[in-house]
Amino acid sequence: MPKQKTHSGAKKRFKVTGSGKLRRQQSSMRHNFERKPSTLTRRLSMDKDVSPADTKTIKRMLGL
Repeated sequence: MPKQKTHSGAKKRFKVTGSGKLRRQQSSMRHNFERKPSTLTRRLSMDKDVSPADTKTIKRMLGL
């Protein structure tokens, strides 16, 4: 039986914490920083937990 491959797009977007939770970056952090308040950019720079509805799919993509 062949080995299971990790989804290369998912491994770039998601990180697994030590306890096994999945973390992701927030959107709207690529461009147009001149019009965004610094409070917003600081808040968006924090990682967030992946929603429980998506964890099963993402874990399968990562081979966990």
